Amino acid sequence: MHTGHGAVVAARACIFGCLGMQLSPAEKAFFRDADPWGFILFARNIDTPEQLRALTTELRATVGRDAPILLDQEGGRVQRLRAPHWREWTPALEFVASVGGSARAMTLRYQLIAQEMRDVGIDVNCAPMLDVATDASHEIILNRCYGRTPEQVARMGRAVANGLLAGGVLPIIKHIPGHGRTPLDSHFDLPRIETPLAELQATDFEPFSRHCDLPMAMTAHIVYKAIDPDNCATHSAPVIKVIRNNIGFGGLLMTDDLSMKALGGSFAQRAKQSLQAGCDMILHCNGDRAEMDQILSETPELTGPALSRATRALDARIPPQPIDAVAALAELEALTNAQ
Repeated sequence: MHTGHGAVVAARACIFGCLGMQLSPAEKAFFRDADPWGFILFARNIDTPEQLRALTTELRATVGRDAPILLDQEGGRVQRLRAPHWREWTPALEFVASVGGSARAMTLRYQLIAQEMRDVGIDVNCAPMLDVATDASHEIILNRCYGRTPEQVARMGRAVANGLLAGGVLPIIKHIPGHGRTPLDSHFDLPRIETPLAELQATDFEPFSRHCDLPMAMTAHIVYKAIDPDNCATHSAPVIKVIRNNIGFGGLLMTDDLSMKALGGSFAQRAKQSLQAGCDMILHCNGDRAEMDQILSETPELTGPALSRATRALDARIPPQPIDAVAALAELEALTNAQ
């Protein structure tokens, strides 16, 4: 990936979390040696803006480059930056209804979110979530969705991506190829979807097809029986072939968190299966050193197409466009009141 001076350096094909609000000496040494491509932060890592700026600076210093730092900042239940230091947002499904499906409102919301993220050194958001809500959707997914039709989800998803990109934050589309049909939570169980392929292509896959130009995507830990009855998408070469060829996604493909209980086997096996299936990047979130050591045993440096896709993703980072937060919030209020 680019160091900022035209040179390209390889990093390890993984994104790691850390344990606390600052790095321990052991973590600093570990990250320096492991050289992960990027990092991901959670509520356990966050206290104040000043503390968070120090942590993001410290993380990048361990690898000696402007590594991407990820956050789940959807708004609603899934947001890591919270009051009193950051704005609280209603869940996406509720927000979309409150603004009458206004794409402009979604763009403003996520440009404001991007502004808060960039201010503390975070430059990748695990959004937009392009899962189509259904009557079967587990509550862990449902109110995070943008709608119940592929058209609405795609339109709102594009507005989310536009807001983030304008704010200098890279979007990650998730959970490819679609998480809306399952009543199970893949944090704890392995969902299996029995929907015929033609129906999946017409519905669940459609929002992802319309976002193939975006730089990064995150897999779903779900079995799609019509494509591969044995392996979840993260571990399935046939599903990843569908993601690449049928859906047409050509960007950097990362796993969802490998520590989720939907997956079995050792962490070394989970990483190896993901990479063999065709994922470019391993995501591991909980900061557990023993698990990360296992992952490193099967995770090489980025090379070939995966390195090219990782480089293209980072090249998509642009300086944020200025936004007047007071004016943007007033416009959002007006859009809400118009309903």
